[in-house]
Amino acid sequence: MHWLTTVVILYFAAVVFLGYRGYRTTKTASDYMLGGRKIHPYVMAMSYGATFISTSAIVGFGGAAAVYGMGLLWLTFFNIFLGIFIAFAVFGVRTRQIGLRLDAHTFPELLGRRYQSLFLQGAVAVLIFIFMPLYASAVLMGAAKYLGEQFGLTYETALFLFSVIIALYVIMGGLKGVMYTDALQATIMLAGMVVLLVMTYGRLGGVTAAHQQLTDLGELVPASLQTAGHQGWTSMPAFGSSLWWTLMSTIVLGVGIGVLAQPQLAVRYMTVKSRRELNRAIPIGGVFILMMTGVAFVVGALANVHFVQTTGDIALIAAGKDVEKIIPMYIKGAMPEWFGVLFMLTLLAAAMSTLSSQFHAMGTSLGRDIYEQALGKKGKGAGVNATRIGVLVGILLSVYLGYWLEVKFGKTGIAIVARGTSLFFGLCASAFLPMYIGALWSRGITRAGAISGMLTGAFASAFWMLFVHQAESKVFLICQKLFGVSSLGMKLVDSAEVPIKFGPILWAFVDPVIIGLPLAAIVTLLVSQWTRQFSTEHLDFCFGKGLPSSARLNGDQSAQEAK
Repeated sequence: MHWLTTVVILYFAAVVFLGYRGYRTTKTASDYMLGGRKIHPYVMAMSYGATFISTSAIVGFGGAAAVYGMGLLWLTFFNIFLGIFIAFAVFGVRTRQIGLRLDAHTFPELLGRRYQSLFLQGAVAVLIFIFMPLYASAVLMGAAKYLGEQFGLTYETALFLFSVIIALYVIMGGLKGVMYTDALQATIMLAGMVVLLVMTYGRLGGVTAAHQQLTDLGELVPASLQTAGHQGWTSMPAFGSSLWWTLMSTIVLGVGIGVLAQPQLAVRYMTVKSRRELNRAIPIGGVFILMMTGVAFVVGALANVHFVQTTGDIALIAAGKDVEKIIPMYIKGAMPEWFGVLFMLTLLAAAMSTLSSQFHAMGTSLGRDIYEQALGKKGKGAGVNATRIGVLVGILLSVYLGYWLEVKFGKTGIAIVARGTSLFFGLCASAFLPMYIGALWSRGITRAGAISGMLTGAFASAFWMLFVHQAESKVFLICQKLFGVSSLGMKLVDSAEVPIKFGPILWAFVDPVIIGLPLAAIVTLLVSQWTRQFSTEHLDFCFGKGLPSSARLNGDQSAQEAK
C-alpha cells in the first residue's frame, strides 16, 4: 500500500504540474479552446487516442469481450481505419482548413459558421450538453469500479474523489492543460497494455495455447447466450441473431462510424498548425489504437480461460454478472501485485484523459456556443468564464448519472459502460455526420437541409432508443408506462413464430444508428434540393478562394496552406 500510494501521488503531481503549465500559457480564447493551434503532432495524436480510448474501452469493452468473444476485434479494425486513417487524412485536413478560414474554436461553431446559422450552432451545442454526460458517466463508472476494487473504497467514494481531481485541472488549464496531461496519460496507457498482453499470453502458455484453450470452452457458453446466437468465444455469433445484431450494430458500427462525428475529437484537428502535422500523427495514433483496443478485446476474451481454471466458472458468472468487474477481477487475480499498480495508473490515465476532454467539450458548448455565440452575451472573458461554469455543470450531471446507473443496473449483467459509449457515438453519427460531411465537401447542402437532417437523426435515434431498442427501452421505462411492454421491438420478437436466432431482422436488437443515420442523410439531401442555396461568395470563401483576415494578418504556415 505504501508503494501504491507513492506511485499515485507522483502521478497526480505530474498531472497537476501539466495542468498548471497549461493554465500559465493560456491567455486567449484560442488558447483555452484550441491550444493556440500550435500543438505538437505527438501530443495531438496521443491526446486524440487517449480521448478516444477510455475505461469504456478497457474495462467496459474488455468486459464485453469476455461475453461476446473476439468478434469485438472488428471494432479495432473500424477504429484504426475510420477513427485514425480516414479521420486524420480525410476529415482532419478539411476540418483544420475550413476551421481556420472561419476562425472556428469549437465543433458547433465550425458547423454554425459554415451554414451561417447561430441556431444550428446552439442546437448542436445543446445536443452535446444533454447527451455527453451519458458517455462521461459510463467512463466514470469504469474508473470508479476499478479504484474501489484496488483500494477497498466504496463506489460512491471513488466516484467523488476521481471527479474532483479531474475538475480541478480541466477548469484551470483549458485545452492546453487537457492535451498536455492526455499525452502523459496516453504514454502510461500504452506501456500498461503492452505489458498486460505479454503477461497474459505468458500465463496461458503462449499465443497458440491460449487461443486453443479459449476455443475449447465453447461447451461452457450459458444456455441463454446460446439461444441468443453465441457460438463460442473465438467465433462470431450466428448471423442475424440478437447477439449478432447487438455486437455488429450497437458496438462495432455504432462506435466505429460514430467516431467520425465526435465533437471532442474533431476539435483536435484544429489544434495543429499544418497538414504535415496531421499526417505525422497518423502512424502514432494507429499504433496507439491497435494496442489499446486490440489488447483489451483479446485479454477480455481470454479472461474466461483464467476464471475457468481458478473458479470453474466463465468470467461473467465469476464476476456476479457485473460485466464491468471482469477486467478488474482478472488483473487482481491473475497478475502480480506490482502490475496492479501499473494497470491502475493505466486506467486512471485512460479515464482522466477521456473525461477531461468530454468535460471541456461540454463546457465550451455551454460557454462559447450557447452563452457567448447563440445568446450573444459578449464581454471580456465572458466565454471562457461561462465555459468554466459549463465544465462544472457537466461534471455534476455526469457524476449523478454515474451514481444512478450503478445503483439501478450495476448487477443486472448489462454492459452499461460499453452500451453508454456506443449510444453516444451512434447518436453523434446520426445527428452530426451527414451535415458534417456536407460542411466539409458539399456546396449543395443548405442551411435548412443541415438543420432538418440533424433533427431527424437526433429524434429518430431518441425514438428508437426509448421505444424500440430493448437494451435502452427497458431502462428508461417510458415504453413500459405508455404501452405496457418493455419495448415495441421486443413485442414483435415475442410474437414471432420461429426462434429468435432463426428469425428475420430483429428490430428489438437493431441499434438506433442503423435507423437514424440513413434517415438523417436522406432528409439532409432531399431538403437541400428544395431550399435556398448559399451564396457563391460564402462557398468560395469556405472552400478555398481567399484567406480569412486572421490568417492574412498572421501570415503563418497554416494560412499559406489554407490558400
